[in-house]
Amino acid sequence: MLLGFQRKWVEDNSRLKLCVKSRQIGLSWCTAYRVVRQKLTKGARLDSWISSRDEASALLFIEDAKRFADIFGVAAADQGQNVVDDSGHTAFSLRFANGLRIHSMSSNPDAQAGKRGSRVLDEFALHPDPRKLYSVAYPGITWSSSGMEIFSTHRGSQNYFNELIREINERGNPKGFSFHRVTLQDALEDGFLYKLQSKLTPDDLRIQMDEADYYNFIRAGCADEESFLQEFCCVPADDNTAFLPYDLIAGCEYREGESWESDLVDCKNPLFIGVDVGREHDLTIIWLIEQVGSVNFTRRVIEMSKETFDSQEHALYSLLQLPAVRRCCIDQSGLGRQFAERAAKKFGAYKVEGISFTQATKEELAYPVRTAFEDRTIKVPFSNAIRADLRGVRKEVTSSGHVRFAGERNRYGHCDRFWSLALSLHAAKSPATGAITDPTLIRFGPNSGNPLLGQRRVWQSRWQSKIRL
Repeated sequence: MLLGFQRKWVEDNSRLKLCVKSRQIGLSWCTAYRVVRQKLTKGARLDSWISSRDEASALLFIEDAKRFADIFGVAAADQGQNVVDDSGHTAFSLRFANGLRIHSMSSNPDAQAGKRGSRVLDEFALHPDPRKLYSVAYPGITWSSSGMEIFSTHRGSQNYFNELIREINERGNPKGFSFHRVTLQDALEDGFLYKLQSKLTPDDLRIQMDEADYYNFIRAGCADEESFLQEFCCVPADDNTAFLPYDLIAGCEYREGESWESDLVDCKNPLFIGVDVGREHDLTIIWLIEQVGSVNFTRRVIEMSKETFDSQEHALYSLLQLPAVRRCCIDQSGLGRQFAERAAKKFGAYKVEGISFTQATKEELAYPVRTAFEDRTIKVPFSNAIRADLRGVRKEVTSSGHVRFAGERNRYGHCDRFWSLALSLHAAKSPATGAITDPTLIRFGPNSGNPLLGQRRVWQSRWQSKIRL
């Protein structure tokens, strides 16, 4: 039932185990088998606590465990999702006839506190704070003979998961981990493709592939070579060259499958828009954020490829007409100049600003993006395309000592999503042109007797009529 690398993992009874692996090779699945077998072992006396990246993964682990319980022919009751401590943390639980349970939770490190038993930290590097998760989970295995299992794909070179691997390989393995490494090639050599093909429908194009074909197929489908090496070849992406490390991006992403496109018509918080304009070779991206206190929540990301300018304007204008939209910044370099001028003429210069992309303005736009990710004041969708664009921006220093920001071209575009996000944050940060900020205007009360009052009323009436659009 198990492939070679899966069997080695299951049969390894070390107190601390760590595996860096390719994506989607069945390690979570075979770990569910191992945990069920542990609960049925004579002398087993403590529960197992599984930490998954999100709620969907936590539920999937329990479903796999239940299937293995059926294979073993033992009674196991699926207790659904329930509260597991006084702090209100929840978990999906499976209870065996001997009273022992498997609890599968999402990524909150605090949920690990105060719980005795073995630990499984699934997709460890993808958790928002791997270091804290390890620190809270490790003491829980004190009274357990089963120990702690950690496995994951990489998420950048500065992730704590990679720090643990470097400790093992370069610093004498002070924690005493048993180390496993499984690349896509390793899995294919162990028969992974044959097992995958047995689950596919007859019309799936992968049915006819051999191992080399499948390897090239997966490689071609990745966002870029860096993504392929990290996701499938166990090579961490170099965070020293990327402007945004993976850890920062992952910490600000919505959970996979989480709904983030909220209602905009009745929105009570201010909305801000950034537009990166393209046509033939690059995408046009419209990025809209809702500002709630100090946090900017992404609510729309509209992507257009080779659309006419009429179509692009229609999409943008439908957002600019929303009552809560305060300001919009548009890339007016090249093709975008007429686009920005027409929008400003229709909705007012106080609401729409064109920004020319130069090295100086790119620097001014880029650093607030990084600050927002560092401070976790931005939420972005979980998307390969968005992640590739955010990772694709590189800060380079020229031979003359000047800083420039270059965007890598990948299968999803030319970092267009990064710059549209940067423009939306700039719109939220800067005061709108033409806003009522002049104290001489604010002084004019209804009974001030100021001779300019009539002129002010006419101006204000026009301003308010534009706001109602």
